[in-house]
Amino acid sequence: MRFTSLLAPTLKDDPADAETASHKLLVRAGMIRQVARGIYDFLPLGLRVLRRVEAIVRQELDAAGCQEILMPLVCPAELWQESGRWDLYGKELLRLRDRQDREFCLGPTHEEVVTDIVRRDIRSYRDLPKNLYQIQTKFRDEIRPRFGLMRGREFLMKDGYSFHVARADAEREYHHMYEVYGRIFDRCGLTFRAVEADTGAIGGSLSHEFQVLAESGEDAIVACNRCTYAANIEKAEGVVDSAPSATSRARESVHTPDQRTIEDVARFLGLPESAFIKTLLFVREDGLPVVALVRGDHSLSEAKLRAASGAATLALADAETVERLTGAPVGFAGPVGLEGRIFADHALHGIRGAACGANRADTHLVGIEHGRDFGGDTTFVDLRQAVAGDGCARCGEGKYGIHRGIEVGQVFYLGTKYSAAMGATVLDAAGQACLIEMGCYGIGISRTMAAAVEQSHDQNGIIWPKALAPFAVEIVPVSMRDEAVCAAADALYHDLRAAGVDTLIDDRDDRPGVKFKDADLIGIPLRVTIGSKGLERGVVELRHRHDGAVEDIPLAAAAARLRELAA
Repeated sequence: MRFTSLLAPTLKDDPADAETASHKLLVRAGMIRQVARGIYDFLPLGLRVLRRVEAIVRQELDAAGCQEILMPLVCPAELWQESGRWDLYGKELLRLRDRQDREFCLGPTHEEVVTDIVRRDIRSYRDLPKNLYQIQTKFRDEIRPRFGLMRGREFLMKDGYSFHVARADAEREYHHMYEVYGRIFDRCGLTFRAVEADTGAIGGSLSHEFQVLAESGEDAIVACNRCTYAANIEKAEGVVDSAPSATSRARESVHTPDQRTIEDVARFLGLPESAFIKTLLFVREDGLPVVALVRGDHSLSEAKLRAASGAATLALADAETVERLTGAPVGFAGPVGLEGRIFADHALHGIRGAACGANRADTHLVGIEHGRDFGGDTTFVDLRQAVAGDGCARCGEGKYGIHRGIEVGQVFYLGTKYSAAMGATVLDAAGQACLIEMGCYGIGISRTMAAAVEQSHDQNGIIWPKALAPFAVEIVPVSMRDEAVCAAADALYHDLRAAGVDTLIDDRDDRPGVKFKDADLIGIPLRVTIGSKGLERGVVELRHRHDGAVEDIPLAAAAARLRELAA
């Protein structure tokens, strides 16, 4: 490709609304342009990167026995109503009506549609297993789209689904796809961790996220420094802390006017935060209240509470609900005498001499003791959110470190969540109808592109991994008015193209500095500079974008050397 023919409107300055490196650099490099909030055009250079990611995904999935299909972006409401997600998914699901006043949505994910495909056309266990995938545009009406391609409303995604007669086979395929995903992200040239994760709105009981490690990542990841255990911070298993030792004492109430937070009450009473019971009230999707108790110096993992309570969604109770359930305003809730489903973190088991809200305004209780004052109807589970320095719950030897990550893929074991709701069955070997077991496997194609930039860039621009770069080689003739330079550049360009090397030649009649700045900004791995002084010596300059290393190579051997490096 010749630069004079390429639509690559590079910019000198960062866009005013961009916060992350990928958003700034992809816009400045002329790869994307915003059409509306969270919706982007992909210009030629950006689309070439997307196609690189797609190609790797397709090659690995096809080799793993998966079959590509294409499902519609516009999905009928009836399918989502069957699964129960039409109301559950919330405002992120963009709903619309056609001219016949029938309801549809723009698919943010396609579990319902693919389950409908299978239930209509697969009848016998002999026809399973199947693993189907698509690469297609999705739409989620994010309340705050931000960070460019990392949190957009419209995005390109690969979503795949597997179907099985037995759970054991579904779990086998889950672990198979886990390995396939590792190969995909390895081939993309990314540094990543596969971490245990919450299943979220997709559902299911087993999930791993593939997180690209980057300081700008939205997700916090816990990883052990001694073993391979890693998990999303919301999911990470905690080591049970023993309750702080304290002398048993009589329960008494203390007037605590306007002292609502743990920090405020701890100062007021002269107690450590670890001596407090933090009481948090939530409401399930069916309107039932759920109460969570954690130690005052710990933070609650809502994902763990959702899993423990069996809720599909949980929302923090509003002030009116809190007052109705506790009889007190926000800030004074406590477990003593509180009714409802109560879940407590293991760290509160056996606690004595604790303090908590009294379920009365401006009042707290001290001298609280597990077993005497609360706990009869309480379920003790792991509810606390892990922090750096916690002991590893898996190996028992290492310590947790906290890293930042960008989620680019996730695998789920769904079980029969969708097949049960939608009546997807097959006849088993005994001729009995059985529900189909399912797995689900997603990769954010456009997010992978952004994550690669977040992980690999410098002050001058993007540094693409070789496998994702829009071109493998860029040729920069120093002067387009020097016939010898132009002839050498054109000859090398044609040799590389004939050898199948994707090559860009910057044939603009512009200053060398402008060309070099754009080359660094766009981030092509190999840059060949051809100038008159080098030609006099029979050499060209080769610069490696990833480390800035420069070497002179003979012009006569340049095509062969570049073919080798680009392979």
